[in-house]
Amino acid sequence: MDIVLLLKAAVMGVVEGLTEFLPISSTGHLILAGSLLGFDDDKAKVFDIAIQTGAIFAVILVYWQKIKSTVLALPTQRSARLFALNVLVGFLPAVVLGLLFGKFIKAHLFTPVVVASTFILGGLIILWVEAWGRDGTANAAQKPQVQSADDMSVLDALKVGLVQCLAMIPGTSRSGSTIIGGMLLGLSRKAATDFSFYLAIPTLIGAGAYSLYKERALLSMDDLPMFGVGLVVSFISAWLCVRWLLRYIASHSFVVFAWYRIAFGLLVLATAWSGLVVWAE
Repeated sequence: MDIVLLLKAAVMGVVEGLTEFLPISSTGHLILAGSLLGFDDDKAKVFDIAIQTGAIFAVILVYWQKIKSTVLALPTQRSARLFALNVLVGFLPAVVLGLLFGKFIKAHLFTPVVVASTFILGGLIILWVEAWGRDGTANAAQKPQVQSADDMSVLDALKVGLVQCLAMIPGTSRSGSTIIGGMLLGLSRKAATDFSFYLAIPTLIGAGAYSLYKERALLSMDDLPMFGVGLVVSFISAWLCVRWLLRYIASHSFVVFAWYRIAFGLLVLATAWSGLVVWAE
């Protein structure tokens, strides 16, 4: 058993769990962390996607009562069926565009410079949304049209699903795209965050299962300890992060994450251009 490899898997699990549901891009952080750790071959790329499943189990645990009640009410309650339909509609654009462009994006955009650039751009967008909102005159979070994820229409879900597709560009952030995009589309901060978490369940489980199936020839039984460590660590760290984030958004904006994105992106670009850190392409 390679202890160093398991330690790398644990570090990557922590990175995944702490960044998956914050608007700071888990994929971007995994690319950068993998580059620093020398954990960036083809198998590592499958690992990065697969351990998202561990983070998703944390969301399922936190929202278990809502998920359970919705499933049980599907045969009898129209509101439950509408909610399930919204999640499905929001999920479908990522499936279609992922199958069409996923291979190209992985081949050309999974680089530290691209990640750093989208970190900065995403941070600037968050600052704009928090400062000006949808109409350029007020904060969008102060005048939402949709207060709860249960109140969303199918069209609302489709719009958020389309915005989620921006996260196929590494460094953009899936949660950032859906939460900030949802706020721009008229959702409250809480509604956008909740729906982002619900939408993550089929999106990330589907991406993980598809990646494992597609790249199954790369894997063997010897890889089970590495994947097991990554899944468990990402689950624990994501569970802690999700619980914290739900409390945080009750009284805070996302401005701190915007400044973090900008500062971190600039740091990556500066170290790359100066040669201080050799980021793997």
